[in-house]
Amino acid sequence: MNANKPASRRSLKSDLARVDAHVVKKSEYEELPELTEEMLARAKVNKGGRPVSSNPRKLLSLRLPADVIERWKATGPGWQTRMAERLSKVR
Repeated sequence: MNANKPASRRSLKSDLARVDAHVVKKSEYEELPELTEEMLARAKVNKGGRPVSSNPRKLLSLRLPADVIERWKATGPGWQTRMAERLSKVR
């Protein structure tokens, strides 16, 4: 799934409106198991996001002629990465 696109309702396969409208009753709380120290000891905290890069990119503002940008964009998706690779070869 593309990280920039939110998940569609169809892919979730859940009726979120019904889930949000549900009010938990006291009897449902009684069905839940008691949280123990052993459970807490096994718990893992998963931090989301991307792993830290060994070579992070820095933001740079650069003015280029419009025709240069259009030629790179015409090469398709990933043009910025290809441009960066080309620039890194020129030393």
